[in-house]
Amino acid sequence: MELNTLLSSIKNTNGKFAEEAQNRLDSLTKPQGSMGRLEEFAKQLVAITENQMPVLDKKVVFTFAGDHGVAEEGVSAFPKEVTPQMVMNFINGGAGINVLARHAGAEVVVVDIGVDYDFAGAGLKSSSTFVSSKIVSGTKNMRKGPAMTRDEAVKCIQVGIGLADEYAKKGYKIFGTGEMGIANTTPSSAITAVLTGKSVEDITGRGTGINDDAWKNKVQVIKDSIAANKPDKNDPVDVLSKIGGAEIAGIAGLIIGAAANKTPVVIDGFISTAGALIAYLIEPKTRDYMFAAHMSQEVGHKSILEKIGLRPVLDLDMRLGEGTGAALAMLIIEGGLKIYKEMATFAEAAVAGKK
Repeated sequence: MELNTLLSSIKNTNGKFAEEAQNRLDSLTKPQGSMGRLEEFAKQLVAITENQMPVLDKKVVFTFAGDHGVAEEGVSAFPKEVTPQMVMNFINGGAGINVLARHAGAEVVVVDIGVDYDFAGAGLKSSSTFVSSKIVSGTKNMRKGPAMTRDEAVKCIQVGIGLADEYAKKGYKIFGTGEMGIANTTPSSAITAVLTGKSVEDITGRGTGINDDAWKNKVQVIKDSIAANKPDKNDPVDVLSKIGGAEIAGIAGLIIGAAANKTPVVIDGFISTAGALIAYLIEPKTRDYMFAAHMSQEVGHKSILEKIGLRPVLDLDMRLGEGTGAALAMLIIEGGLKIYKEMATFAEAAVAGKK
């Protein structure tokens, strides 16, 4: 489907279903509202799915991987080679996201959307855990010019939309976003600065754990990149192409596709939420379908959540990415749904209601 046609198909979630869910929540054997945000999660799931008794039996976290030309500017504590190495770690089940996805009963799908490595040449083929959808072999160095062309950015968005369509058709009921890409907090910070209007210093963190000198260099690199490219803050795709990343674009597409398929999507940390901000500014109705997994320790994350209007499920001082926060938050969201579905009403339990 053409992108504009797909965007026009996205509607706000159904208030009638939310109202019916609230009525059931208020009839359960508890003081009204006493399960706090768990009730909010259940109501949102009912409104998203337009199903009074939703199920979350099939869950998947998509970990989008891409390299960044700006890594050559010394903005990360780790070398670029770590990106393909970590992709192999994900496929082999040894990373943080694999552990927490197993804990949450979710599958992990690793998507090569922009890694500067030939996985096919290394004998790796697309499978149930690895998707080869390479649009670029790493972005270009955004300090010297646009990270991607507009066409490449749109193609990356379409990869995410395609995955959402495919997995919704396969019967997956909830998606999580994750990412891997050395130096990707740099484009995420640049996107945040441009689209929230905050200063680069205020929204730039230490990523993989850089020291003070490296942080100052990172701030300057971001400022130089914005000055060199002059991204149009009123055109999220322009911002994405000039100072973004392939995996950020893929996440934006997945969120757009989730909304079009009436599927809830759990947004991980800083980089994932930069993708969510792009999706939200392309089509604001996508917000209705999002759950913010957690509050990242990355300093810019709070500014993006506030811009979209999302409140995180968890706050655990995490900053790994990969989708780890999304996997954990799925457990809490599912807990809210179980309260809604499995708890007895006052009538069913023959318990006297409030006087």
